[in-house]
Amino acid sequence: MSQENIHRVVITGMGWVTPLGHDIESVWQRLQRGDSGISQTTHFDASTFPTTFSGEVRDYDFRDFVKNPEYHQHPGLNTQFALGAARLAWKMAGLDDFDNLNRERAGIYLGSGEGTLDFDNYVASHLAGLDTDTMKIHGKAWIAAARDRLSMWSEVEQEANMTLNHVAMELNISGPAYNCLTACAASTQAIGEAAEILRRGDTDLMVSGGAHSMIHPLGVTGFNRLTALSNRNDDPTGASRPFNLTRDGFVLGEGSGMIILETLEHAQNRGANIIAEIVGFGSSADAYRITDIHPEGRGPIAAMQGALEQAGIGPQDVDYISAHGTGTKENDSVETRAVKSVFAEHASTVRMSSIKSMMGHLIAAAGAVELITCTLAIRDNILPPTINLDTPDPECDLDYVPNKPYHGDVTICLSNSFGFGGQNDALVVREYRD
Repeated sequence: MSQENIHRVVITGMGWVTPLGHDIESVWQRLQRGDSGISQTTHFDASTFPTTFSGEVRDYDFRDFVKNPEYHQHPGLNTQFALGAARLAWKMAGLDDFDNLNRERAGIYLGSGEGTLDFDNYVASHLAGLDTDTMKIHGKAWIAAARDRLSMWSEVEQEANMTLNHVAMELNISGPAYNCLTACAASTQAIGEAAEILRRGDTDLMVSGGAHSMIHPLGVTGFNRLTALSNRNDDPTGASRPFNLTRDGFVLGEGSGMIILETLEHAQNRGANIIAEIVGFGSSADAYRITDIHPEGRGPIAAMQGALEQAGIGPQDVDYISAHGTGTKENDSVETRAVKSVFAEHASTVRMSSIKSMMGHLIAAAGAVELITCTLAIRDNILPPTINLDTPDPECDLDYVPNKPYHGDVTICLSNSFGFGGQNDALVVREYRD
C-alpha cells in the first residue's frame, strides 16, 4: 500500500466499565489516587477457594446505559459490560447526535472471551452423571439444580461472538464485524487490527475494545490450579503487586473497555473532537509454551519493536509504557527484560506502570482499558502509579511509578499486552497533531 493511501487513525470516544467504576473521569481520578477496586468475591461463595477475592464490577446495571434493552434479554456479564462501555464511548464521540453515519462503513472488532449468563452451571450441566471431582465436591443435587436453570440462551450466549452481536445491534452498525479471543492480549489485538482496517480505507469508523468476566468457580479454579492467582486472602487491596519482590500472582478482574476509532478525514468531516491518534501496532507469537512466556521475552520484544517501527519513532520518543504487569513472578521479570532489550540505554529513563495493581487483570478487556489510560495520561500529562510497590524486586529495576502518580509531559505512550499461548501485542498512541 502506497503511503498516500494510508489513512491516519484517531480516537474520538472512550468508555469503560471497571472494578473502579464506569465513569471515565471518576475512574481516572481514582487511578491517579492509587485506589484499589479489589475486595472479597461476591459473585459466588469463594470462601473455600484458595483465592477468595477479585476485582468485581459493582453498582452497575447495563440497562441504565442502552437505548434498546429489548434487544438484550439474556446477555452474559461480559456482554453487559461491553454494552455499557460501548454506549459511553459512542456518546463521547458525539455519535448519538450524528445522523449522517454510513452504517455499512462502520464496523466492529472486539476481543471478547467467555462469560455466559451462568458459565459454571452451564459447564456443570455437561458433567451430570459423571464421576468427576466436581460431582464429588458439589454432589448430584447441585448438578441437577444447575441443569434445571439452563435454557436455550445458555447455549447461545456462551459463544464468544455474542458480545459483538449485541453491541452491533445496540449501535445499529452493519459494517465488517470481527471477534478475536487471544486471552489477555485480545482487546489490544482487536484495536490494532481495527486500526489496520481503517488505515487501508475499508471502513470510516470502528468500534473496538474488549470485554471479559471469569469470576466464577470454573475460572477461579482454573487459574488456581495453574498457581497463577495471588492467595493473599488477608489483604485483598494489597494482593496485586506487580514488580514487587513479594508478589505471588495476579488478581482476577472483570469489565470492558471500548473506543471509537475513525479515519482522520471522517472525524474531521463530521466535526468530531479528536482525543489522540493510534500510530503503531505490533504483534507476535512466542512459539514457546502455552502458559509460560519465553524467558528472554522474544515475543514481547518483537511486538514492541513492530509497534515502534510502524509508528516511525525510536525508543527515546516514548514517554510512558503501560505495562502488562500482571504481578506474577515470571511475567514481570520477563517484561522488564524485554523493555531493556528494546529500549537499551533509554530503559532507565522511560516510566512504566501497571494499573492492574488497582483493578486486577481484566483478561480480554485489560488492553483496551489500559489504552484508555494511556490516552488520558497524554491528555492530562499525568501517569498513574503502580501501587503496592514497597519492596522492589532486584530483577525489576526500572521506573514503575511506585505508589504515587507522576506529573510531567506525556506525548507518546506504548501499551503492552501479553496473553497465554504466547500472543503478544503492543500499541503506540500519541498526542493528536494536525
